[in-house]
Amino acid sequence: MKIRPVILCGGAGTRLWPKQKKHQAKQFIDFGGWSLIQKTLERIKKPVFDYPIISTNLKYLKDVRKSLKKNKVKKYKIVLEPAKKNTAPAILSSALIKDIPLKQPLMYFAADHLIEKSHILNRSINKNKSNLDDQNIFIFGIKPTNPSSEYGYFLTKKIKKNINKVTKFIEKPKTSKAKQVIKNKGYWNSGMFYLRKDSIINNFKKYQNKTYKSCLEAINKAKYRNNTYYLNKKAFSKSVEKSFDYAILEKTKKINAIKLDIPWSDLGSWREISKIYKRDKAKYFKKKNVYYRPWGRYVNLFEGKNFLVKELTVNSKSSISLQKHHHRSEHWMITHGKPKITINKQRFYKKPEESVFIPTGAIHRIENHFKKPVKIIEVQTGPILKETDIVRFQDIYGRIK
Repeated sequence: MKIRPVILCGGAGTRLWPKQKKHQAKQFIDFGGWSLIQKTLERIKKPVFDYPIISTNLKYLKDVRKSLKKNKVKKYKIVLEPAKKNTAPAILSSALIKDIPLKQPLMYFAADHLIEKSHILNRSINKNKSNLDDQNIFIFGIKPTNPSSEYGYFLTKKIKKNINKVTKFIEKPKTSKAKQVIKNKGYWNSGMFYLRKDSIINNFKKYQNKTYKSCLEAINKAKYRNNTYYLNKKAFSKSVEKSFDYAILEKTKKINAIKLDIPWSDLGSWREISKIYKRDKAKYFKKKNVYYRPWGRYVNLFEGKNFLVKELTVNSKSSISLQKHHHRSEHWMITHGKPKITINKQRFYKKPEESVFIPTGAIHRIENHFKKPVKIIEVQTGPILKETDIVRFQDIYGRIK
């Protein structure tokens, strides 16, 4: 029996757009000829996987269908959630559709994760298929590359030759605690789940019976057309709004971990996104997009919907003007040099790999007091991303009119 991939595609990705009511969901953003959902669909085009199930909502149905068509995925099922109830009801409902056998292995992917070396992930999924039973759950840990406070962690102990039991979850710790967790061989919790259909049913019956009954009713009363299950809203709305982590993982003791050492990110911040453009800069660099200024130059790497990625180079003993913007915020990730940053009344130095957020309306400046050039990946976000949206207060090059 092949493994059935289930793609959770109902999230809004609000961390990227904290103050914008209208925004594009992270999984559908065009980052330069690719999107995260397209990457996810490519990942499951392997012999180990059966056709996919996509769990989403009516708001994203059109985008999901467009992505399926673009990736030439002809066989699939879509499960439409009629209300926002977090991941627990979404995971259960997608497992309860009638054409899935009771012992079907199900692999739950998030639609908005970037995973490289996916052949290692797929190999570990296939390798552990025989270890699935009617109770246990496998989660995937990523070896941390830094003490990030943006991700949750977990600790494990080995119980068999190739099986690690999860002993503790740590939810998005502060940097100091994250360092200690990593020292204790903790792994990032990737938010991917691997289990059989009967395990999902048994765990929900035991720990979330109300949600189990409501989702079963929502499936039984669902309307089905064009490969899509339209879940019954009245029944689905009775389910308890909880994440799968809180609903099931924090209650059951039968959680095993698959540990991976592969490049992975949920791209939950513009800092993480800027790393992609830093790494693949040559792919986006075009001479016509290079603009010279008295302080150095900037290169427009990519312009998406409501965001623009640039690389700034500030020459030695140079400075951009003290300025603000009415319509955009900026996210800076330093890649070279040691710039002095001004944000309103704050002044401080930053080193490579460190980042800075400039809110809309904040007065800011970059200064380079050293011999080496300063390089920064800048991501602008907002409704207007034009050079005319600059209000200068001080400028050593006499550009204040």
